[in-house]
Amino acid sequence: MDAGRRKKENGNGNDASESEAKMAATIRWPVIKPKHDLQINRLNDLDLFTIPNFFTSVESKAFVKVAESIGFVHQGSLGPAYGEAFRDNDRIAVNDPDLADTLWQSGLSKVFMDIKIRRKVAVGLNPNIRLYRYKAGQHFGRHIDESVDLGGGKLTHYTLLIYLSGGGRSKSKNDSSTLKDTTLEPLVGGETVFYGSRNSLVAEVAPVEGMALLHIHGDKCLLHEGRNVTKGIKYVFRSDVIFA
Repeated sequence: MDAGRRKKENGNGNDASESEAKMAATIRWPVIKPKHDLQINRLNDLDLFTIPNFFTSVESKAFVKVAESIGFVHQGSLGPAYGEAFRDNDRIAVNDPDLADTLWQSGLSKVFMDIKIRRKVAVGLNPNIRLYRYKAGQHFGRHIDESVDLGGGKLTHYTLLIYLSGGGRSKSKNDSSTLKDTTLEPLVGGETVFYGSRNSLVAEVAPVEGMALLHIHGDKCLLHEGRNVTKGIKYVFRSDVIFA
């Protein structure tokens, strides 16, 4: 693969400041219920899989409401000419170990029970929690996600994305939510697209409310992008899976 095309994500996922940690202490996050019988859909025999209904509709909408109450900050980039992927979105970053642990224990720990990387096992989520917002016209160009060294032998190896909005929703018999939000337009665009050798498209994931997307990152990360949102607003919850 052309190294010149493998632009890195600006911001390495370990940049939560002291002020962000203090902010986390004042946030009332939504209650996350334990998840059972999660369905794992592996894509094209890659280290890439989705989990439908990882968040309920109520949980997804509640995270959006909390995020909007906090307030997003625009995040751009220097662009490919400076070794950074093109980026145009809005972001919140907070350092919250309690939220990371709650989310991990809600079901992700079982998902990663049998996954080992270099004889290391998954032990939790990066406490640096990020929330992204993409409005119409915004996107994230082709890039790779780097591993984050958290010290003490802990290194991240998977990206976790949870779509908080989407063009459709996969229904679950266990999701009895009745919360509706008629203020948001249906989301169009914003697909997460992965590329292989010679820029061949190997997977395309359309945002679906409540669905989790996990993919390996670091030196095995596939080049990928977040396509342009053409209608509605794309909200995403982001963290990383830690191995030790």
